[in-house]
Amino acid sequence: MTELNTKQYISVRLGNDLYAIEIKYIENIIVMQNITRVPKAQSYFLGVINLRGEVIPVMSLKGRLGLDKDEFTSTTRIIIVKPERSAAPVGIIVDEVNEVIDLGDDDVDMLNYDDKDVKASFSLGIGKLGNDLINILDVPELIGKDG
Repeated sequence: MTELNTKQYISVRLGNDLYAIEIKYIENIIVMQNITRVPKAQSYFLGVINLRGEVIPVMSLKGRLGLDKDEFTSTTRIIIVKPERSAAPVGIIVDEVNEVIDLGDDDVDMLNYDDKDVKASFSLGIGKLGNDLINILDVPELIGKDG
């Protein structure tokens, strides 16, 4: 008997699109707060926040993925992620955090990309949840590349 490899994700919204972040990378989810700008940072890095005495860099997930400019609302959240155990945490801004979802290997379609497509490397595949398609984000790739 084979057991399906099921992982838990947090589903988030950017604009009208759904994305998923594997729970093992998430340290915290906080409401939007003042971000202190940092000179000469990449355009998608908005600056840093102070979270319980720890300075955490914050990036715009929309900016990183080349999407529309962020519009902060009452549902905007900063998800604190750690791509690896030894890595420093990073905040990523999303329009809305929805729910915890379970996706098994059968629910995820891996996509073939052109190796030169940098943004495509941020996706691990497309998850199917009911009638919705969810882009599963590759957190280490998202944070690590040029980060």
